[in-house]
Amino acid sequence: MKRLEERDFYTDHEILVDPYIYFEALRAHGPVYQPPGKDYFVVTGFDEAVEVFRNTADFSSSIALQGAAAPLPFQPTGSDISEQIEAHRGQILGGDLLVDLDDKSHANLRALVNRLFTPSRLKSNEEFIAEYSDKLVRDAVARGGCELIKDISTPFVTMVIADLLGVPVEDRKLFMDAIEAAPPPGSLDASENDFSSETHPMVVMGNYFYRYVADRQQNPRDDILSEVANAAYPDGSKPSIEAIVSLSTFMFGAGQDTSAKLIGNAMRYIVDQPGLQDQLRADRSLIPAMIEEVLRLEGSSKATTRLARRDTRIGDVEIPAGSKVMIALAAINRDPRRWGDPNTFILNRPRIKEHLSFGRGAHTCAGAPLARVEVKVLLEKFIEYTSNIDLSQAQHGTSAQRRLDFEPSFIVRGLSELHLTLTRSAKSPA
Repeated sequence: MKRLEERDFYTDHEILVDPYIYFEALRAHGPVYQPPGKDYFVVTGFDEAVEVFRNTADFSSSIALQGAAAPLPFQPTGSDISEQIEAHRGQILGGDLLVDLDDKSHANLRALVNRLFTPSRLKSNEEFIAEYSDKLVRDAVARGGCELIKDISTPFVTMVIADLLGVPVEDRKLFMDAIEAAPPPGSLDASENDFSSETHPMVVMGNYFYRYVADRQQNPRDDILSEVANAAYPDGSKPSIEAIVSLSTFMFGAGQDTSAKLIGNAMRYIVDQPGLQDQLRADRSLIPAMIEEVLRLEGSSKATTRLARRDTRIGDVEIPAGSKVMIALAAINRDPRRWGDPNTFILNRPRIKEHLSFGRGAHTCAGAPLARVEVKVLLEKFIEYTSNIDLSQAQHGTSAQRRLDFEPSFIVRGLSELHLTLTRSAKSPA
């Protein structure tokens, strides 16, 4: 039988269900380790991960989306492969998307993205978030239960970003259906990661966004799409319409699955952590702290990847140019050198917001403020309108023997479904 560290994170479905024991086996060899037979390094140490995130001079984000197992489209040569990366960027999966960009290209698009998530923009979006979440939860409670991921989480986060961007109301159902039908980012089925396919949801939505952006450039409105469509880069130059369409489509799709899965992961803890839902009902101000601890323990992103573009080091490990580096988010947030009792849920854990579930440095998740708001508001509604939340025993077994199915993805950590039984509270509308 293979030792844990000899197994393949990218194809092993048992590790998919429980990546944490796998990463602990790697951690035993040090915070930076090259698994046997693999051509990539894995970072499981918190400090080492921060080091990589902040060192954009030596580490490229060009393979963040395709992962460390995929071969590079070129053979790296020399101690600095920066020019080779740019020459082959078009052959890298998602190489032109925001998450994979480096240096000035990334800084330019990130400046446009930052217009989406200003406090004033989020504040104006909160009314829609509150009203829509209220309706979804009230209806679910009236039915006595729901399947959380498809009935609530996915439509909720999809409609929230649609409202924020200014997607026309008549098109939102189409987008919601496209997102629901989409494979998870980092699907174990490589064919599902082909963004060039005309039937891929990102391509379908991109065609709509092209029309939106072209219209907003000719007929600006009071919405974010109009602002981005007519914006300039920091140096005063204007982005192409293709760049704006790619950015808008990516921003619409990027946070959908991770935010929806975060809601599911948080609900698991609310149900199965002894006494937690009663604590939250007694004091709903604890919900943000609960969300942060869930992000640390079971954030919805398991890993991201970097490519060393120069000979460098991580900690005391030499990393040659051309090396692929997996940053194991699921492991670094449980590093015992950084967190006491790291595998235990602790509400109001000190310095909890220092977790790395949203990354760090230049590529810190721009949508993190929105994710925190939408998850908080939705969970507040569930807590307010119920006296008890449980998982369906018919679907998921008892708390002592849960049966749970996780998305087949090397990026996303999240349940494919979560069936709830909901008991109405006295505060729930009839």
